Amino acid sequence: MTGRYVALEPVDPDRHAPGLFAASRDDAVWTYLAYGPWPDAGTYRDWLRANALGADPAFYAVLVDGEPRGVVSYLRDEPEHRVVEIGHIWFGAGLARTRAATEAVHLLARRTFDECGYRRLEWKCNALNAASRRAAERFGFTYEGTFRQHMLVKGRNRDTAWYALLDGEWPRVRAAYEEWLDPANFDESGTQRSALAAYSTSR
Repeated sequence: MTGRYVALEPVDPDRHAPGLFAASRDDAVWTYLAYGPWPDAGTYRDWLRANALGADPAFYAVLVDGEPRGVVSYLRDEPEHRVVEIGHIWFGAGLARTRAATEAVHLLARRTFDECGYRRLEWKCNALNAASRRAAERFGFTYEGTFRQHMLVKGRNRDTAWYALLDGEWPRVRAAYEEWLDPANFDESGTQRSALAAYSTSR
């Protein structure tokens, strides 16, 4: 999947692990994920080989100018119901809170609805993960509730907040993404002129 600012490629442990490891050196990246951090790129490569080459979850490296800066995935794919989730999301150094990160989510949603004809795209996160919850809402997902004591992650309780984007909502959200991602929305330094919410709430 290729956009204006970012490309998503199926994870290749040998090619992507060194760059992904370098991008993930902030331990805060791993606070709410069930795995990581790793002591070195080789250990991370081995984890990717063992865990990230299947069909579900389907892991993608997020490439900016050809360099891997983060990871996204599709998971819990249910084609009989036309429902899928995106998760295992982490954006490393230089990617978090950028137009490239927004476009990565846009590409996943566009494939889900426009190419695959799915009805529902889900986003789930630890209820304590305020940054992920803000991101879900910014990206057009609607909060649907919290599953209490849903999991034990790294020995700690996880309540899971559920969000979803539906096919009937997608045309409005897609238009907001496209307007926000337009180069005219950014000044010479790359700073946004209007926030994504300004487009998504104007319809």
